[in-house]
Amino acid sequence: MNKNLTLLTMIWLLSACSSEKERINEEFVTTSSPEVAMEPVTPQVKFFQYEDQEAYPDAILELYTPLGNQSFKAGKVPFEFNVKNFPFDLNETREFKLFNILNGGDPVGFYSPIFQRDLTEGSYRVVAYLVDEEGLALKNFGNYVDRDFQVGDSRPFPYSGEPYLAVNYPRSAQVYEPGSEVIIDFLVVGGDMKLDGLKVSIEIDKMKYEIDHMAPVRVENLPGGNYTVKVRLLHSDGKELDGPFSSVSKSIIVR
Repeated sequence: MNKNLTLLTMIWLLSACSSEKERINEEFVTTSSPEVAMEPVTPQVKFFQYEDQEAYPDAILELYTPLGNQSFKAGKVPFEFNVKNFPFDLNETREFKLFNILNGGDPVGFYSPIFQRDLTEGSYRVVAYLVDEEGLALKNFGNYVDRDFQVGDSRPFPYSGEPYLAVNYPRSAQVYEPGSEVIIDFLVVGGDMKLDGLKVSIEIDKMKYEIDHMAPVRVENLPGGNYTVKVRLLHSDGKELDGPFSSVSKSIIVR
């Protein structure tokens, strides 16, 4: 009997290990300076990605309202989306699957593809996207959409053909438990990172990590404290793009 239990335990462990996600592009960051090298050793901060399979690659998100540079009166502005090839039955899960970002701010989730937002006068750029079961943005063409519109007596944004960023995670003032992963999840909108020779720089205070494709970046062993996470869209030569949404900063707390 004990032998059978031992065999079952070994099979379970092998199965669990084989189902673990594989880490890729892992980098270690040293946070201590040489002057404090004799202090107690703390786990090194790691930046990495998981070799995830893309979820819902055929999902389509269409935006019917607002139209491009459509003008609205201040107050309740209508939004109407159409979702295809994606499980959007929110009556069962009651989890947000559709998110909107206005002018580079924090995402706001919606249960329905048709809703209104109370907006004041100004020029707006909305980026809307679908998310997977983990809440991470779907990143295939058609999974997200963007649009400029105006509210009140405002002018359109100056035309720019440059790609720009939309950051899904982290959210402003997001709090993490010690030992938990900090996820930086972003979209590059209006361009192709490979074809356009782009990369994204992620800076957490003095720690830095670069990535040349759209994928969630995870940070492990971040010590307790307050941090500024800065995500910047760069050309391959390191020069930052000129657009107003090519750089996004968020404050986070580990405690």
